[in-house]
Amino acid sequence: MSKKLRVLSIIAASTLVAGVAVAPTAQAATKQKVCVALDTGGINDKSFNQLSYEGAKIAKKKGWASSIEYLPAGTSYDANLKRFVDKKCTLIFGIGYLLEDAVKKSAAANPGIKYAMVDGASGGANLKGLNFNTNENSFLAGYMAAGYSKTGVVATYGGAPIPPVTIFMDGFAKGVQYYNDVKSKNVKVLGWNTAKPSEGTFVGNFSDQVKAKELSVAFEAQKADIIFPVGGSLVVGTVENSLSTKKSIALWVDADAHLAAPKYDSVVMISVLKGLSEGVQSVIKDAYDGKFTNTPYVGTLKNKGVGLSPLYGKYKTGIPASLQKEVAELAKDIANGWVPAK
Repeated sequence: MSKKLRVLSIIAASTLVAGVAVAPTAQAATKQKVCVALDTGGINDKSFNQLSYEGAKIAKKKGWASSIEYLPAGTSYDANLKRFVDKKCTLIFGIGYLLEDAVKKSAAANPGIKYAMVDGASGGANLKGLNFNTNENSFLAGYMAAGYSKTGVVATYGGAPIPPVTIFMDGFAKGVQYYNDVKSKNVKVLGWNTAKPSEGTFVGNFSDQVKAKELSVAFEAQKADIIFPVGGSLVVGTVENSLSTKKSIALWVDADAHLAAPKYDSVVMISVLKGLSEGVQSVIKDAYDGKFTNTPYVGTLKNKGVGLSPLYGKYKTGIPASLQKEVAELAKDIANGWVPAK
């Protein structure tokens, strides 16, 4: 198989798209009460929880929702969803893959309420899934990291071994692999083996920044100079370590690090963006307009639902222009459905 075809197949294999029937609602919910059930990590995780709720806040400012509120993960996803039902919420979001079972159950029991599941599948006429092909932009980040690494060793780790996490890690590792193929290099990836996913490195949750720092120190000891944490606020453990040791730099996940935490600009090369705010806004707007369906929302490079941030600070000029150009060309090619051999 050619390099071009092989890359096409690995990107297609890790794309999360579920096809379901369209079920339009009868009329617009012009006075929407939007309620957001968060996953672990908290409302200020500078990542998926925070970004998703930011989307709801923007939607309210635009007049698409009359009120919004959220509940932290707490001890029971089911209990949070029940509270939202009792509060007569008209559109309920579950944020994160771990809420999927609870959201499905609540949606089935309450067909008159609209539901949306971030990092989950659609189901029934009143439940819309929002997914993101973050393997695409992670592939670009992996290629860039491989090209910029001075030690020839990069690393990644996740919060938990669940699909919305491992899709980033897989795309990253395959981007490094592709760089090695086209450049005849041998950049090594720590923390993820595409052939043996069970050997991936994980913190076990999305909040233990101490463990995240420990993993980062261990990666540095193995000469990794670029680390990609996929776990919301866990990235803080990595970048705080980078500030201290000056042995590695990081890639941020989900949010734009320069906007979320500019104090880390010196140790964050680029952010691997997941358009959670835009996805949430899209669902709220559709419901407001009476166009809510259970057709999945899928963020891609093509529709700008995923992407890379601009480079930060010294990395704007520190990363060779030729490498930046290659990544930009790869992005266009992936958006068009294929990746060139070179």
